[in-house]
Amino acid sequence: MQRLHARYPFLEAARESVATEAVDLATVVEQDPAVVDRARQRVIIALEEGEVGAPHRESRVELLSYPVARVLVSMVGEQVLVRKYARGEAATAYERFTADMADTTELKSVETTGLELADLLAEFDLRDDVRERPDGDGYRIDVGAYLPLSEDLWEDEWRLVNRSLDAGEVPVDGDELLALLREAIRSRIEDGLPFEVPDAIATALEDDAAEIREVVADLELTQDIDTVVPDLFPPCMKALLDQIQKGEHLAHHSRFAITAFLTSIGMTTDQVVDLYRVNSSFGEEMTRYQTDHIRGDSSPTEYSPPSCATMQSYGDCVNKDDLCERIPHPMAYYEQRIDDADDDEIEDWRDGADDGENSAASGD
Repeated sequence: MQRLHARYPFLEAARESVATEAVDLATVVEQDPAVVDRARQRVIIALEEGEVGAPHRESRVELLSYPVARVLVSMVGEQVLVRKYARGEAATAYERFTADMADTTELKSVETTGLELADLLAEFDLRDDVRERPDGDGYRIDVGAYLPLSEDLWEDEWRLVNRSLDAGEVPVDGDELLALLREAIRSRIEDGLPFEVPDAIATALEDDAAEIREVVADLELTQDIDTVVPDLFPPCMKALLDQIQKGEHLAHHSRFAITAFLTSIGMTTDQVVDLYRVNSSFGEEMTRYQTDHIRGDSSPTEYSPPSCATMQSYGDCVNKDDLCERIPHPMAYYEQRIDDADDDEIEDWRDGADDGENSAASGD
């Protein structure tokens, strides 16, 4: 079974297998460089390529590299790294289990390294929530299970409003069900990260963590907006912008609010798309489509940001200041701040912008 656990280290049985063998992680990181090398590789490849690379030829090394990789991610502690690492592990698992399920020629044995659909449904307690459709055309999943699994899937087709909800069940085809299982894996891997790392282990892995920090920095996973004046944003939009720059997940209504705000103050679609690249769930085609739709390029309506009342109902109205009490809309707040700003302040910002453009802030 070690081969199966090495191939799918997120399984509860894999964790129990490591615990049963009474593996001392501190001893492993000090005395087994192959495990540490593979663990560092898992994290770096997840950052750079969105998956975790080919498995090590030794099942024991591959299996133990997973908990060590989680330690390294925790030592770096950046939320954007947590999300990218979890998505990389989930993407690799997805590639492997879809290949397993497509391979019907191999004779299975107790030593199989593959997973069946039933195995994954059981792993995530979904056996009672997922049923085959009577016509054999796909599956039905209880809405209570569907919603958390689809929460981080940005595409419009995953939104419940675009689904045919019937008697508390959501229809999905086979590929969609596997995508939801990938999300279940991602969520499990991300859960609990980062955690506190014992000093002895942290000391032994410091050089490896430092290398990962350099990769994070080189990839420029955080960035500044240089075509607007973030310091003058209303508090609600500052908070949403901060979440984007940290690579955090935004609910659909929050994403709409900040995108509509940015397009309304003059950011181009390319600039908005570049802003979202920091997010580990970024999809350029869908982000570009949604931005063009909001700005009215691909729809008959140019959408405005939500009003303050709507932002409050969403739960996105945060950190209110005195000006918030006197205005009804985030755009009115921003315009007032621009009007009140000294010309020198605006000019200083314009001089500091990389591309020298500030049409939104200057009112040109």
